Amino acid sequence: MKKAEKSSWPQPQSFRLMVTGQAITVFGTSLLRFALSLYVLDITGRADLFAALLAVSSVPILLAPLGGAISDRYSRKILMVLYDTGCCIVTFAFLFILASGGASVFVVGVVMIILGIVGAMETPNVSACIPQLVTKEQLQSANGMVQAVQSLSGIAAPIIGGILYGAWDLRILVTISGMAFALAAIMEACIKIPFMKRVRTGGMVRTIAADLKDGFAYVWKDSFNRKLTVMAALLNLALVPCFIVAAPLVLRVTLNSGDTLYGIGMGAVEAAMILGALLVGVFSKKMRVNTIWRWVLGIALLFVPLSLSLIPFVIDMGFWPPFFVFTLCIMLMAAATTILSIFVIVKIQVKTPNEHLGKVMAIIQAVAQCAAPIGQLIYGIMFERFASAVYIPLLLAGIFTAGIAFMSKATLKKEDVINDANHSNA
Repeated sequence: MKKAEKSSWPQPQSFRLMVTGQAITVFGTSLLRFALSLYVLDITGRADLFAALLAVSSVPILLAPLGGAISDRYSRKILMVLYDTGCCIVTFAFLFILASGGASVFVVGVVMIILGIVGAMETPNVSACIPQLVTKEQLQSANGMVQAVQSLSGIAAPIIGGILYGAWDLRILVTISGMAFALAAIMEACIKIPFMKRVRTGGMVRTIAADLKDGFAYVWKDSFNRKLTVMAALLNLALVPCFIVAAPLVLRVTLNSGDTLYGIGMGAVEAAMILGALLVGVFSKKMRVNTIWRWVLGIALLFVPLSLSLIPFVIDMGFWPPFFVFTLCIMLMAAATTILSIFVIVKIQVKTPNEHLGKVMAIIQAVAQCAAPIGQLIYGIMFERFASAVYIPLLLAGIFTAGIAFMSKATLKKEDVINDANHSNA
């Protein structure tokens, strides 16, 4: 007999607790990643090693489908608490190693990989919780709110990190991150999320394996999910490394920004994501699946001024012109990407049954994001190869993104009609 927790739906108070907890979690993660990546970049000064470390730490996203399958089988509330508790333990363990003088690049890499694993498991769990805590009509704004508060935490992290990293010891930032994870776990323990225990036909491993198989089959058979997964993977190959590899390298190495300006520049990207999340309700009313390609093409065109801001002529004009143009273009790209991402996520959440939602979201995210580490390695190698002409790899990325836009125009031209029909029948 299936038994559910007694809980009315929707749960606005639980949703607010979840959003706040996620904001704190993202703050802790962003602060720690900022501190560790800046630490590695400062002690090595190598773009290829920096990019390789980020790429390796992103590989655990491949475990997201496992996290999604577990999310569909067990209490999503308990899982959130366990994930943040695990991050807290790992962070303070690293603090102990750091205090003992053993914080090598290898140790930093291990910590980033472990945190990446936990993050990969937690992301689909959070995505699956949202439709359980709000109504279908609130889903668009709820996803935007989650994205906005997470981005707000991402803004605060690099700004605070940039100030504290230059003024204080690295251990202070690590301690703050560990405390953030602990606080998030405490808040998440107060959330009420409806949970219905599903009957298992075998052992835990066999059941999870069967769920994963069903999830992959569901995604593959659905034309909409399959096409969007391919498009997202290609976009992640071109865009994600631009935000997490190109931006830090340009600001820190090419433009030689100080700790505070570097933090402000990276925080500006998160600010743009907040703006995109807040505006998603305005733009989504006019957005259609078969016009996604226009958004992608617009992002591709932004690579032109982005690249031109880094040509020798502009750099010779002084620090502020290239810093302002580069940061502005990155912000516009981040805002557009956020709006597009939330629009697609809501489409998937609406049409996917709750018992499959964790797996489906995780599989799509994992398959799409597995391209990001490859892109990071490519960016790292290209930036090392064209250290004195970093505008070249960025121009090539823009051309590649334009190609994705025209491919999307051809493959998604009929999907809007199909999804509108499915929505009407639902």
